[in-house]
Amino acid sequence: MGFFDRLKDGLQKTRKSITEKIDQVLVSFGKVDEELFDELEEILITSDIGIETTMRIIEDLKEKTRERKIIDALKVKDLLKEELEEILDTGESALKLDSKPSVIIVIGVNGVGKTTSIGKIANYYKSQGKKVLLAAGDTFRAAAIDQLEIWADRVGAEIIEQKEGSDPAAVVFDAAQAAKSRKADLLICDTAGRLHTKKNLMEELKKVSRVLDRELPGADRETLLVLDATTGQNAISQAKTFKEAADITGIVLTKLDGTAKGGIVIAIKSELDIPVKLIGVGEQIDDLQKFNAKEFVEALFS
Repeated sequence: MGFFDRLKDGLQKTRKSITEKIDQVLVSFGKVDEELFDELEEILITSDIGIETTMRIIEDLKEKTRERKIIDALKVKDLLKEELEEILDTGESALKLDSKPSVIIVIGVNGVGKTTSIGKIANYYKSQGKKVLLAAGDTFRAAAIDQLEIWADRVGAEIIEQKEGSDPAAVVFDAAQAAKSRKADLLICDTAGRLHTKKNLMEELKKVSRVLDRELPGADRETLLVLDATTGQNAISQAKTFKEAADITGIVLTKLDGTAKGGIVIAIKSELDIPVKLIGVGEQIDDLQKFNAKEFVEALFS
């Protein structure tokens, strides 16, 4: 299967909750009227696109149908696809990692697939012939270090770690030194996945950033927030909290294949203006792929 087919396959549940219902409504109405928009609004809200984003989409659809004098309900589907693409398209969604070394800081609560995402990102860049180094900065949980060791071994990346309870910034300091001395292309830093002590989290992330500013000045850096698509609107709340704590450059959205709530991709981009850069649509090591707005909308409506 090519990635588009896997994406299409992975979005099956979301397609059932959004596009199949939309198709039924458009066919049953036949013509464009206020009641049609009410029905579409309800479908979008219940598909985790969120109230705010849904209102924006519906208003734009009404305006476009008026401007283009569209009266056939079936033609509204093309307008909706166009609208979703406009919301999701951020121009360049690729990771900017041109310097040597470059840095990726990975943040997110425990259980969202953070360590797995790090492993898959490391595997992708290793397959491109890059030398990848991992920093086990989630020292709060012993299991996090163990899991990262397993991934490092699996993909053939080196790992820098200290014992459980160590200062994450100290681990990142060691990793930055190692990245320079070993001429690594990419340093991927794991961080603690806890939100309940927001103040501590903010301080920790700021400290890690300061270490990287000092030790790797001028290095390209991406700060990626990992979110679990199956949590729906809860993912938005997490993103808002982490956005206060860190300068997030992109979202990694995992488990899209296991949810009917794939509409959350649209809500995240619309409400937070953070681009989704990578999406996970399966368990395989190469199932984490660059996000493409056009492909996503095509797969959703195909």
